[in-house]
Amino acid sequence: MTDMTESSSDDVVRLSGRMICATPADVALIKAKLPEHIRLTRNEPGCVSFEVRQTDDPLIWSVEECFTGPAAFDLHQTRSRASDWWRATQHIPREYEVFGLT
Repeated sequence: MTDMTESSSDDVVRLSGRMICATPADVALIKAKLPEHIRLTRNEPGCVSFEVRQTDDPLIWSVEECFTGPAAFDLHQTRSRASDWWRATQHIPREYEVFGLT
């Protein structure tokens, strides 16, 4: 992970949202694939923070991401879309807001 002091707070890109599972099988899939996805993401250049947590509703997962800027965020998006995580979970609906992109 990168220390936030390496980038101006004006350059930071944040994603906030949730993943919404339809079935317990989707929950099990996330639980199986998530640890590696978190590990890979946190090791990406420009990752400030990356948290995915199950909420009080076991079908809903909170997602909070922060990257040092648009280039780091784009790198993450590109890497994750080519990953085993995406292939396994792309059918699970996501509701995200992204802040810091112009």
